[in-house]
Amino acid sequence: MSRAALLLLSIGSALFVGLLAWQGFGSVASTLLAAGWGLAVVAAFHVVPLVLDAAAIAVLFRRDHPSRDGAHEGPASGATSGATSAARAEPSLRNALSARWIGESVNSLLPAGQIGGPVVMVRQLSQRGMLLRDAAAAITVSTTWQALAQIMFALGGLAMFGAYAAHGTLHDLRTATLIATGVLGALIAAFYFAQRRGLFGRLLGVVSKVFGKRDWSSLMTRAEAVDAAVQSLYRERGRVAASFALSLVGWVVGTAEVWLALRFLGHPVGWIDALLLESIGQAIRGAAFMIPGSLGVQEGGYLLLAPLVGLPPDAALALSLAKRARELLLGLPGLLVLHFSERSWQRRRAPRRVPVAD
Repeated sequence: MSRAALLLLSIGSALFVGLLAWQGFGSVASTLLAAGWGLAVVAAFHVVPLVLDAAAIAVLFRRDHPSRDGAHEGPASGATSGATSAARAEPSLRNALSARWIGESVNSLLPAGQIGGPVVMVRQLSQRGMLLRDAAAAITVSTTWQALAQIMFALGGLAMFGAYAAHGTLHDLRTATLIATGVLGALIAAFYFAQRRGLFGRLLGVVSKVFGKRDWSSLMTRAEAVDAAVQSLYRERGRVAASFALSLVGWVVGTAEVWLALRFLGHPVGWIDALLLESIGQAIRGAAFMIPGSLGVQEGGYLLLAPLVGLPPDAALALSLAKRARELLLGLPGLLVLHFSERSWQRRRAPRRVPVAD
């Protein structure tokens, strides 16, 4: 873990513990325990938006077989021909769902910010038969448009809530929402324009200048291939639009997770209130993407929103902990699958020993 990640994790942890102590560990814990087996139901429901997010990735897959494009570009060089041929397979929704699940587990539970998840997803897809350039392009484009869908979701939730709430209650909320979406919007815009100008090639060019004294030509060829694949995807506007639409539907469907959780916690709210909590809460969490798991920031966001929907502070914190319990219930198995898949991949790549005749 880098020093920056450790510092951010420490800040988030301190904020997280401080908020729980401020509201009282006992009251928050008792509210959370009231959900009981309902936490498992919330975790099971999360599979629905997870499938929609995977579909937003799968719609960007190239449907021609990798062998038409030449040699397989795995996540690392030196793979044996047997491992390469075994890895080649038609990309599918199942592969996208597995990669998305594992990537989300990494983002939620490991101190990798929101960067580790996409990297792991690319690696998982390439291990399952996709060319590295196509996997990287699909994840890059889908991640960009999922983030844009998140902004639209947040602004839509604010607008819908504004139609039902008193005008005076929205001033602080508008400010927080505009700040969060402004941060996200600036990051997305910078990321998008960097992609259109050859993100991976330029990034590798900077790295090669900083860490010279080696031959970067092979890696530069791969980076330029990824940039070309990204450009090719952006020219297919129908598929990009479908990815955006599926991501937006995924965000909206995720509202039911908040609605269910609060019912099990004994503090039911209406659909519009749940939409506000999920849309603005996710925007605040997304703006703090550099803090691992947005620890502390998610809890602070729910505390900010709680008075607007008549939710007591201990229930708001219990809701955040319920979502973190869901992350553990789905994320720990995801990390376990990642561990064993990496071990299996390394075994397949290991050169086979040919017995020498006496």
